[in-house]
Parts: sequence; C-alpha cells; structure tokens
Amino acid sequence: SSGINAEYGYLVGLGLGDVKDITVKGLEVVRSCDQVFLEAYTSLLISSETSELESYYNKKIQIADREVVESGCECILGPAKEHNVAFLVVGDPLGATTHTDLILRAVERGIPYKVIHNASIMNAIASTGLQLYNFGETVSICFWKENWRPTSFVDKIIANLKRGLHVLCLLDIRVKEIDWTKMVRGQKVYEPPQYMSVNTAIQQILENLKERGDEDGAVLSEDTLAVGVARLGSDKQTIISGTLRQLADTEFGEPLHSLCIVGKLHALEADMLRHFAVDKSVIPVL
Repeated sequence: SSGINAEYGYLVGLGLGDVKDITVKGLEVVRSCDQVFLEAYTSLLISSETSELESYYNKKIQIADREVVESGCECILGPAKEHNVAFLVVGDPLGATTHTDLILRAVERGIPYKVIHNASIMNAIASTGLQLYNFGETVSICFWKENWRPTSFVDKIIANLKRGLHVLCLLDIRVKEIDWTKMVRGQKVYEPPQYMSVNTAIQQILENLKERGDEDGAVLSEDTLAVGVARLGSDKQTIISGTLRQLADTEFGEPLHSLCIVGKLHALEADMLRHFAVDKSVIPVL
C-alpha cells in the first residue's frame, strides 16, 4: 500500500520549478485526496499554471489566498474532519510560518496531519556555490511605499555580515493585496500582482545606506559582493554574482528573484562565484 490513510490533512511541497517537481509520494497523496488546495500567496510555481497542475494531478484545485489561510482556514480544515485534504505549497510546506499556524489549527481540531517535504529556496540557494552552513538569519525585503519605508532588513543584513555570514534575502511578492484607496469607496479592489526584482531590492538597500551615512560602510556598501538569482530550480534559472553596484544594473528577467549578500568567503565559494560573475576580477582569489 502507499501508506495513505483516511482523514488526513496533508501539507505537500511542490518544489520550485514546474508541475513535475512534486515528489512521487506527494503525487500519490494528491491523487488520493478528496479536496486539493493550492496556497497562492507566499510563492508561485515558476513554470506552471494551475490548469497544468490540475491535468497532471488529475484533480480539481481550489486556490487558497492569504484571506482564506489567515482568516481561520475553515474551508480547508472543515472538510479535513471527514475527508483527505491536500494543501499544496510551492517549495517546502514549512518554509513560511503561516503553514505552521495551519498545522496548529489542525491539531486543535484533532485532525491528524502529514508533511511531505520538497526543495525550497532555503536549500536550492546552494546553487550559487555559497555553503548553506555559512548563512545567517534569512531576511525579507518588502516593497517600500510613499509613506512606509521600513529599514530593519538592512540592520539584519549588517548584523549577519559582521559575523561573516552570508545573507539570503527573500524578495516581496504582493498578490491579491487590497487597494485601500478604492476600499474606502466600498469596493473591494485588488492591486495588480507585483514581484520584487533583484534591482529594486538593491536600490532600496543602497538608498538606505546613503541615508545612514558612513557608519556601516565598512560592512555593507555598493562594493559588497552579492549574488542575484532568478527562477531558481526551473529550466530558465539565472545566477549572477558581482558587487551590489554591478548587479543593480543587471537584467535578471522574469520573477521570482532572490538576493544573497556575501559574507566571509571560502576558497571553493569564491571559485563558484567567479563562475557566475559579471566581472571575474571583483571576486577575490583565495
């Protein structure tokens, strides 16, 4: 038997690239479930549409957006009391804290759950040649707005670099965000989706550094080495290393993008970065 029991809530990782990145076990689970939900706001499958997932899994898929998941998950957990329900997450199911919350809600309701893991940005970032052991705290960079420009992400980057650690920066995805200017008139209107590029992330970092003056210039500046990645884990992935200044003007193409700020380099890491470099001369020979 495939070991798929009755009345479970399954959290299934889909991997990063396309419909075929699901694991064999994950696919068995999805095909055995009565209802299938796809989490559609912390990430997206780079190379596959929902319709492709439906035909490959041979299942109708319901989209679970932020409102559904964060407002109690009742439409997901309700059916899980009597049926097998799969909750599909791009990357690994436990890469985002929201999904831990879903598990806790299931536990409260006495619904048994299983997690089926998959590759995520958190381990695939090793494709850059930077060793996973040498990464510090992961940092999220969100889009600045006119009147809201948080800068704590720069503090976290600097804290990591002071310890010699690389920093993975996850870049903002805004999907199905309410347009509050229209909401005031009583209409529920959503903003068009936005995916932060490596270029925007670097621009925000450099702007904030300018505002800070020179206090942290020795740790983080436009000459700091970084690696931009786009569509990681797909057939169209792009990895480019260079200084922040160089990468600010480099074209990375379609989403999704992530950014690594480089800490203390080991010789092997430097060799790999040279392989991906815009300009090999900026990567130190160790």
